[in-house]
Amino acid sequence: MEHNAYQHYKEQSINTMTQGELLLMVYDELIKRLMRCDLALEQKNYEVLDASLDRSIEILRYLDDCLDYQYPISRELHRLYDFFCYELSRVKAGRNKAELDRIRPMISDLRDSFRAADKNCAEELRGQHEAER
Repeated sequence: MEHNAYQHYKEQSINTMTQGELLLMVYDELIKRLMRCDLALEQKNYEVLDASLDRSIEILRYLDDCLDYQYPISRELHRLYDFFCYELSRVKAGRNKAELDRIRPMISDLRDSFRAADKNCAEELRGQHEAER
């Protein structure tokens, strides 16, 4: 019974999130997986590393699939996502921590940029609603 209530709560909270909040949640999961990759490399746990890298690449492909190409920024994001997938494949092939350490901050910076944009949009919407009153 408790599990069912918790599951319902999770579904309800996801259904009420804005698009910006959902995007940030996906990026948070990506960053969490990349941190898991870092730990797995340090511990030489290659099974966890491979699974985390595979999931990270899946998330990046999902983000790429969600792009709306009517906006010019989408082409640039597509190129970035391709670059990140390529680099993560290199990390997987070579167990290369230096590559992972180079890519992870770039993805975190991109997440932070989306967070700032979401915050700016929310403030702009609040300002419009107040002006309408």
